[in-house]
Amino acid sequence: MTDSNTETKIRVANIHKSFGENRVLQGANLEVRRGESMVVIGGSGSGKTVLIKCIIGLIQPDEGEIYVDGEEISSLSEREMNEVRKKFGMLFQGGALFDSLTVWENVGFGLRQHRRLGDEEIRKIASEKLALLGLKNIEDIMPAELSGGMKKRVSLARAIAMEPQILLYDEPTTGIDPVMADAINELIIRMRDHLNMTSIAITHDMTSAYKIADRIAMLYQGKIIEVGTPEEIRSSTDPIVQQFIHGRSEGPIKAL
Repeated sequence: MTDSNTETKIRVANIHKSFGENRVLQGANLEVRRGESMVVIGGSGSGKTVLIKCIIGLIQPDEGEIYVDGEEISSLSEREMNEVRKKFGMLFQGGALFDSLTVWENVGFGLRQHRRLGDEEIRKIASEKLALLGLKNIEDIMPAELSGGMKKRVSLARAIAMEPQILLYDEPTTGIDPVMADAINELIIRMRDHLNMTSIAITHDMTSAYKIADRIAMLYQGKIIEVGTPEEIRSSTDPIVQQFIHGRSEGPIKAL
């Protein structure tokens, strides 16, 4: 089955996912347009990370369908899914750099796995991506020598090394100071504007969400309950949305 809407890059249709008795996703629906920066917000444990792991095929949904470029991917074999994953880059929450590899080896890890390139060519591409993110002459440094913000940027360089069509960001500004967080937000905007990538970021940082999003989706109790521009989300009449964006703990969202 295919999805014919050429403006839709990713479509999540009625996705359910449980872990034992814990029903994490309970009929989530989301459409992400080509070249759009979508931000998914929601409380801790609301299923944001599970959602993007389903989209990239790291987790298999129990029910529902996921379309990428019109192709339904949730029923693909692992070999077929590996081909689809080449369209994706992902910035993991903790960076997920390999401690035993140098910076350039980390950035070029996917290239080594999926392309028939020698060390010289991989290093050249890694240097280009690092320079794009304002990092020069650090190719031979080990991750342990980097600050938190630099690790985020190296991880982002790795995510774009294979020039993916889609970038997934898992809490991109968590664990870094506000100045560096703003710098990461600016980089995310650059990735969208200069590389024309489609992106999905998950976050509970509303400052970041408002800055980088074309549209914001609110995930609550396993479902997307509202989608809109930053302005539309700010002025939402939904009390759950208002409670979350203003950081109040009382009321129905407290169970999260």
